[in-house]
Amino acid sequence: MNKLPLTRLAAAIGGAGLLLSAGAGLASAEPDLGPLVDSPCTYDQAIAAVHAENPMAAQYLDQSPPNLQFLRVFLSSPRDERVNLLNQIKNNQGADQALPVFKQMLTSCVKY
Repeated sequence: MNKLPLTRLAAAIGGAGLLLSAGAGLASAEPDLGPLVDSPCTYDQAIAAVHAENPMAAQYLDQSPPNLQFLRVFLSSPRDERVNLLNQIKNNQGADQALPVFKQMLTSCVKY
């Protein structure tokens, strides 16, 4: 699995300063990946959530077919593969800013 697409997303989101204000647990060294790997959402729900709740991230995603493909692969993967995908990118530059945005998208998407 190519880990570059989410790396680019992480760098772009990190560079844009897109941090969640309700970041409980962001100070911990190891982020809680449970909400990401256990998300029941479809790709369409996740995209709707990010468009509604984080237009800057949505704009970046819309302009990045590799990142959209990564999201499709991630959401169509079983839990163990999702864990592997996140472990591949979680220490990349910008991941600490991107993962909270990704987490927000994959937890709020059940509303869409």
